Amino acid sequence: MANTTSSSSKGNVGGQPMDKAKEVAGQAADKAKDFASQAVEKARDAASHVGEMAGNVASTVGRKADDYTSAAGSGIKNLGDTIREHGPSEGMLGQATKTVANTTKQVGRYLEEEGISGMMEDMTTMIKRNPIPAILVGVGLGVLIGRLLKS
Repeated sequence: MANTTSSSSKGNVGGQPMDKAKEVAGQAADKAKDFASQAVEKARDAASHVGEMAGNVASTVGRKADDYTSAAGSGIKNLGDTIREHGPSEGMLGQATKTVANTTKQVGRYLEEEGISGMMEDMTTMIKRNPIPAILVGVGLGVLIGRLLKS
């Protein structure tokens, strides 16, 4: 019996390093999981921050584009006034001058008031109301641009 007891105590002694290795491996796995979850959380935070920055940049660019469009609209309105002042005022040419001046002023006023965002909304509404003509115009412009670039 002494042999049985000593062999079982040898088994326990041999098992202790194995248990210790399993425990260390388990702790290492837990630390790796914690590290991975922290890395994922930091990546989410960074992606969120980048998304916010991109949104801010896009908003700033949109506002600047609207400002430039408004300034262009003001210039076009002034051009309409100039055409009216310096063009003929009577006869058929006078009527044409008034029409061009009025149209130019209307375009300038529209750009000044609506900006690019308003133009995009109006264009979207127009395309939704008239999809077939919009597609035909798009195809026509594509053909025209293709021919111009081919030359």
